[in-house]
Formats: sequence, C-alpha cells, structure tokens
Amino acid sequence: MLPLSHRSGDNGAMSVRVEPRPALLRWARARSGIEADVWEKRFPRYDSWVNGEAKPTFKQLEEFARKTYTPVGFFFLDEPPMEEVPIPDFRTVRDLPVAGVAGYVSADLLDTVYVCQARQEWYRDSQLLNGEAPLGFVGTATLADSPSAVADQMRLVLDWTPETRDGLSSWEMALTRLRENAELAGVLVMISGIVGSNTHRKLDPEEFWGFALADPRAAVVFVNGADSKAAQVFTLAHELAHLWLGETALSDVDPESVRTYDEERWCNQVAAELLVPMDEFRLVFDPASDLRAQLQPLAERFRVSTQVILGRAREAGSLSWDRFMEELRIEKQRVAEVVAERGGGGNYYNTKPVQVGKRFARELIASTLEGRTPYTEAFRLLDVKKTSTFEGLGEQLGVL
Repeated sequence: MLPLSHRSGDNGAMSVRVEPRPALLRWARARSGIEADVWEKRFPRYDSWVNGEAKPTFKQLEEFARKTYTPVGFFFLDEPPMEEVPIPDFRTVRDLPVAGVAGYVSADLLDTVYVCQARQEWYRDSQLLNGEAPLGFVGTATLADSPSAVADQMRLVLDWTPETRDGLSSWEMALTRLRENAELAGVLVMISGIVGSNTHRKLDPEEFWGFALADPRAAVVFVNGADSKAAQVFTLAHELAHLWLGETALSDVDPESVRTYDEERWCNQVAAELLVPMDEFRLVFDPASDLRAQLQPLAERFRVSTQVILGRAREAGSLSWDRFMEELRIEKQRVAEVVAERGGGGNYYNTKPVQVGKRFARELIASTLEGRTPYTEAFRLLDVKKTSTFEGLGEQLGVL
C-alpha cells in the first residue's frame, strides 16, 4: 500500500500527503514518452519526490497521473505493473521480441490501440444490426500461399495496378488513393500521428509503424502518421496483408522483426510485391550501376520509400544482408531528418476524418443523426467535444 501522511496547511486544513514509490514515479515518466525539456517545465517537483525530499499531496499525485496518462491507482502498487499490448506484438528490440523487453510499451501506443478497438467494436455491432455481409477477403490467405499470388489478389480488390500508380504524382497522392481504395473495399483505415486529438501526444515511429485488427465484419488498419508518407504507403500495404491472413498484429516492419517472425516476413513480401512487382523492378533496376544514384528515382517511380527499394534490390540478389543493413541505416537517418523538418498542421476537417477513418466516421455520424447511437458515445469515439465540430465533420463527409 502507498503510505499516507498528513500536514497542516496555512489555513489549518489537513492536506493528505502520499509517498509513491520512486520506481513507480520513474515508470510513469518512462511510459509517458514526454520529452526531457517539456518534463522539467511540467513537473518541477518530480526530482524532489523521487529523492524523498518532498511528498506530493493526493491532489498533486492525481494531477501527475493525469498529465502522464497513468491510471492513478497504479501508484498504490508495490512495483510497476508489466503492461502488455492487448494484441499480438510482432515488433523487436535489439533483435528480441518486444514482449521480452520490459517497459517498452508507451501510454500513447496503448491508448491508440484501445480507442481503435472501441471503434471496431461499435462498427462490428452496427454491421450486424444492419445485416451487412462480412468481407470476403479477410482470412483467405495462409503463410503457405505464395506472396506473389496473394499480392495479385490484393491488387484486384484494391484496384492497385501499375497504371493506377503511374497516374499519381506524389507519395501523398499514392497514400490517399491506396487508403481510399481500401476503404471502398470495406476496410476501416485510420492514419494519425497523434493520440486522439492531443497534438502534444505525438506517436513515435520508432515504437511502432502500424497495426491491423482483423475481423471479417470490422477490419481495421491503423498507420502511424508521424512517419514519412512513403513509409506510410508500405505500412498500409503490410497491415492489409495481415487482414488477408485474418490476423491481428502490431508491427514495426523492421528487418529484424521480419527475421524473427514468419508472419512479418510474409506480410513484407506481399506488400513489396503489391507495390513494387519484382518483374517490373528487374526491368528498371541496373545492378551494375551505382546503387545510391538509383534509389530516389526508383522510389519516385513506385511511390515507396528508398528503404523499400533497398529491400527489393536485396531480394533480387544484388545486396548481401550486411550491405543491405548498412545502406538501410544510412537511409533511415536521412529520412528521419527530412521528417523532423516537415511541418504539421492542416485543415482540421480534412485531417480528422483520416485520423478516425472516413468510412467509420460516416457510419457513426449517420447512426447518431438517426438516433441509433447516443451523441455522448459518438463524441467519445470521434474524440470531439462540441456539437458544432460534430456537425462540421458531418458536412465535410457529406452526411449532413
């Protein structure tokens, strides 16, 4: 139990003081993901609490819990809890499965998964209530199937052909088209770089790239929008491949994860074949020419990242694993610098529907206007607070 003490305030009232264990305070800081410079301004008393020089009041502890996105009850535990992502986790850290690395799950990741699961549950119930048929492609593939054959099936369902791709002049347009086509096929696609509507809670691409929640009546794909547009295109294709397997999964699409998990390797192969067909790649890639000079032109042609092009070059037999990893490290650093310089923002009514999923938002808003879903539930699932905002989204999506 967390020790309690009392101290008289200046007005004579008794203030309840608590003594949270230093390990729990440090754990809350780690899982919050708050940067050091922001942390010092937001929690000036933190060091004194950890060192035992001062004790927070219960009200201060509640405020600390709220600002670190931590349930206040956790501070009454004897030691930090072992939190796990509530879906299969195929990520790796230092070549080890994340499940075996303590303290790696952030509050941002957990909250993102929880809200997507809540949206999925609502949408599944809505589909059943309306008598909608399940999606025919979810769970139709197995790891024994040829990635090339499954990519061909996905190409038909998603209408993603070389002709479609060649008509797109940017990675952003490619991402938009693939997302829209996936939603037309029945998938709920959610792309966001923040937790809910909180612009101060930015998702970290180093922690995860995306996840899939497989369900034939409510198939969900979430893509970490904090990554580059080119990377998001591949992540979306990778998570869609998980739906074809009928498999819920959290991914970082890292080469080490691919080596560790058969599922990740297979989904990467399917996504690569969908976006960069090997037959076409061999026609335009020259293994005898300078590799680095070809990366950007090929990335622009196929509307993928240079890292995906490196992967295809390796699969074509032009790079050893060690050379591939070294080139990948260089490209990761270069892309990270570009992403860091990229500005954020944008029109709220354009970005919000993409963050929660346009298909999901339309269905939820229509259900609310028809009286089948309470406004309070709709506001919670959309993460909006005002009726005017709700109506503005409805107008943007053509529901109002």
